Amino acid sequence: MKRVKMIAPVVITVLVVVYYMVYFGILIYLLDTAWALLLGIIPLALAATMIWVCIQRIKEIRSGEEDDLGKY
Repeated sequence: MKRVKMIAPVVITVLVVVYYMVYFGILIYLLDTAWALLLGIIPLALAATMIWVCIQRIKEIRSGEEDDLGKY
């Protein structure tokens, strides 16, 4: 049952990371070198954050803590 609950965070993470890479990849292709470097850092940081959040969510699901708001 826990594996089923892990599917949504992983799918959403993959979709968002692919979106970041495609969207910013197009912008990088169309822009100057200085802007391309700046815009290259942004999607990498966003993708890394999304992956980190997904890993944290998977750890919460594995530990049985399914409701994040239950702490408050």
